Amino acid sequence: MENQVKKAEGKLGILIPGLGAVASTLIAGVAAINKGLSKPIGSVSQMSTIRLGKRTENRNPLIKDFVPLAQLSDLVFGGWDIYEDNVYEAASKAKVLEQSQLDQVRETLEAIQPMKAVFDRDYVKNLDGTHVKQGTRRELANAVIEDIKSFKETNGCNRVVVLWCGSTEKYIEDFKEVDVYASLINFEKGLDEDDKRISPSMVYAYAAIKSGVPFVNGAPHLACDIPALVELAIIAEVAIAGKDFKTGQTLMKTIVAPGLQARALGVSGWFSTNILGNRDGLVLDNPENFRSKEVTKTGVLEDILDAKKSPDLYSDLYHKIRINYYPPHGDNKESWDNIDIFGWLGYKMQIKINFLCRDSILAAPVALDLALFIDLAQRAGLFGIQEWLSFYLKSPQTAPGLPPENDIFKQQIKFQNTLRHIMGEDLITHLGLDYYQELVESMI
Repeated sequence: MENQVKKAEGKLGILIPGLGAVASTLIAGVAAINKGLSKPIGSVSQMSTIRLGKRTENRNPLIKDFVPLAQLSDLVFGGWDIYEDNVYEAASKAKVLEQSQLDQVRETLEAIQPMKAVFDRDYVKNLDGTHVKQGTRRELANAVIEDIKSFKETNGCNRVVVLWCGSTEKYIEDFKEVDVYASLINFEKGLDEDDKRISPSMVYAYAAIKSGVPFVNGAPHLACDIPALVELAIIAEVAIAGKDFKTGQTLMKTIVAPGLQARALGVSGWFSTNILGNRDGLVLDNPENFRSKEVTKTGVLEDILDAKKSPDLYSDLYHKIRINYYPPHGDNKESWDNIDIFGWLGYKMQIKINFLCRDSILAAPVALDLALFIDLAQRAGLFGIQEWLSFYLKSPQTAPGLPPENDIFKQQIKFQNTLRHIMGEDLITHLGLDYYQELVESMI
């Protein structure tokens, strides 16, 4: 495929619905990196290496030097928000980064003014911004399409991606039975009829895909994963990925749980609780919105610790999740995990994890990588669902009927092998028998 990958020429526009804590931290960070004030810690695309060929070849380039990614200096940011604050003001209010850091890139951040957002308070009851578009669902979709076109032309962008960093929308029960989601024909009819079952994030996803622009859903609710929009992505040959940035407590679960499963240790209980005080915490304080998050956070563990495959180890697993809104902590999320495990002869043991993390600090490099890699996928002709990006996501979008893989180590293998595949390098299985066969032959 190497010869088929289009070069990352010119500017890449990253348009973000929701210019809050995560988005403003991402934008401020890229601005600081471009000024030489910091390094992109946490960004796999920028800081990690990838092995090529045999171990003995010692070829381990940085990923950014291996695949043709957009340069950070070629990124242009914009977006929509229900509040009128420019990105400097939004970042100052979010209080993720030190004010002195923000002041060093103030001019860059102040220049980014949000466009009016698509918003329906029925989907996010705990927010009530006024910087919003008016109109029917069809009119809103057309307005977003025009926003994308205008942004691209005004900023001289060669390409654009849309990256959802907005708030978690309410959970939708039995979505597979909702007719307006079932097909593109039904969905577009729903737009024309102003069907309120079409959420704001679906409007953004539709507008992006219709514009030939890749879309990534960084939140746990439905967006580009409904059948209608998967269909559109395939017809339009546009890359899509979702959902929910994998950070904090769930990241820890996808690291710890595979280790327990790999060593055949039993788990009888896993209690997880969080306190969080930013806008995300406020939104999740509503039970309907929390339910969207709960489903993605719960599914990760059940997929890795599969009771059907290992009933003696996981059939009695009790998994409980709590998220509590606690304003004094702001963006400083604190999570506690109590894990009840058992080993040889059924003897009980416990693991305790207390993770004091910075929610947006963990999410910003994930958002950056997803934007860069979905752009790469589009240039490589990989359209439709990009499951290889599940490495970054809590609830990976997959082909219909295909169970997700949530083990982060298996996800990493898939992720790296996809990059090797794109660039025409041999895939790596880590079998390694050839080394030892060569040793045996040399001694005979």
